[in-house]
Amino acid sequence: MSSDPRAVLTRPAPAPDVTVAYGPHLDQVADLRRPTGAGPAQRLVIVVHGGFWRAEYDRRHTAPLATALARLGYPVAQIEYRRTGQPGGGWPGTMADILTGVSELPRLTAEAFPGAMAAGPPILIGHSAGGQLALYAAATLPAVVGEVLALAPVANLAEAYRLDLDTGAVAALLGGGPTEVPDRYTACDPRSLPPSKSRTVVMHGVLDQQVPITMSREFVAARRATGGNVHLLELTNCEHFGLIDPESTAWPEVVLALRSLTGTSPVS
Repeated sequence: MSSDPRAVLTRPAPAPDVTVAYGPHLDQVADLRRPTGAGPAQRLVIVVHGGFWRAEYDRRHTAPLATALARLGYPVAQIEYRRTGQPGGGWPGTMADILTGVSELPRLTAEAFPGAMAAGPPILIGHSAGGQLALYAAATLPAVVGEVLALAPVANLAEAYRLDLDTGAVAALLGGGPTEVPDRYTACDPRSLPPSKSRTVVMHGVLDQQVPITMSREFVAARRATGGNVHLLELTNCEHFGLIDPESTAWPEVVLALRSLTGTSPVS
């Protein structure tokens, strides 16, 4: 295992079994991986990658995670979406792509892998900016999304703007700050959205330097105060990228959290 936590971003992984399109744009696609683990069929897991919504980061850096999940028996879809720095990316294209993709991928995956997927709504796993997108999808599509595993999510866009995370990433996504485009923040900021009906686990490393853990603490506290079914798991010796790295010491905790969402393990 590399001592550089960012090594997972460029680590080679097997090619997906198939790539499907959920729209006409080149980035309105998803890589599908057939489950290879033993045991009963599992529901679809949709992986929403991070990268602060920027074009230079795409779904390929979650290939090691997706491969590991498929080996655990989950059918996996790595969704791609239009990102800032490319035509159609940012507001509202990025949000629209996530909603369309999450809605279409259960059908597309079932068609690609007949009999390999259990019935039921998909589980969303979102990392970093992908965590924001997963939380947004769950709140916006309550009848479509099952559970959510949010890994170091950007769970407060207004605060991320104030902190200037990744040097203007939120302003690039939404076209300005909360006082300039307040309706856009209201529409997609996890802290502004109505409580999701989806059972949600938020995981965050205490050593995270990209997205402060205080963001997850405050988000979960606010949701629990309104009766939300959301749990926070803090990992003491974990930074930002260990949560998506199957070779990290955090990975067994990620797997345990995922299984808790499918009812096979408890969440404390």
